[in-house]
Amino acid sequence: MTHLVASHLRKEFPTRSEPLVVLCDVSLQLRGGESAAILGPSGSGKSTLLHILGTLDEPTSGSVQLDEADPFSMDEPSLARFRNEKIGFIFQQHHLLPQLTILENVLIPALAHGAVNSETDQRARELLERVGLADRQQHRPAEISGGEQQRVAVARALLNRPSLILADEPTGNLDRNNALRMAQLLSEIQSDPDQRTVLVVVTHSEEIAGYFDQQLVLDNGSLRHEFIASGENETD
Repeated sequence: MTHLVASHLRKEFPTRSEPLVVLCDVSLQLRGGESAAILGPSGSGKSTLLHILGTLDEPTSGSVQLDEADPFSMDEPSLARFRNEKIGFIFQQHHLLPQLTILENVLIPALAHGAVNSETDQRARELLERVGLADRQQHRPAEISGGEQQRVAVARALLNRPSLILADEPTGNLDRNNALRMAQLLSEIQSDPDQRTVLVVVTHSEEIAGYFDQQLVLDNGSLRHEFIASGENETD
């Protein structure tokens, strides 16, 4: 079963005087089908933590294991393949390629393995249907709304059936109704028995955080649990 374990993470950045400590003894465990929202003020290290969990940055100390593998012990080619196969990213800026169709954008993660086969193409089409964009497959990003573009980013993140989905302020550029619909969509897809992924969402919004299993606050470099009522059925 999918399992994410982050243990005693510490992240320092050098300065002219003493090191700047952003994360201090951060630990987190989630299994497949579980989700967590990470809240905290700007500059608290939320994105830094997400980048470490996503293997885009290394901790100063501590460890990350995903599906019992230690990504930071891998060489760069192996790490790049691990990241592509095991981790799906959703960012506030959705990073769609404007010259490609919506379907082609969803297929981008598969290109690391070479040509796209019929099975992968079919999965991309099914994911677009799942996020409500079956009739937008041949559109280009400029021809759809911001909320629809973010749903394309969700489908793209799911293409390779990742063990871990990391979402960094995925609703930050959306109005409230679209933001809540996006949070509900992420929660529903991630907990689907066919997916069973781990989902970690960074957000400033307690309302958004309420859609996920755990709510964690990152402040002064440490994580603490915080109870927030579920945000389901609050899109009106």
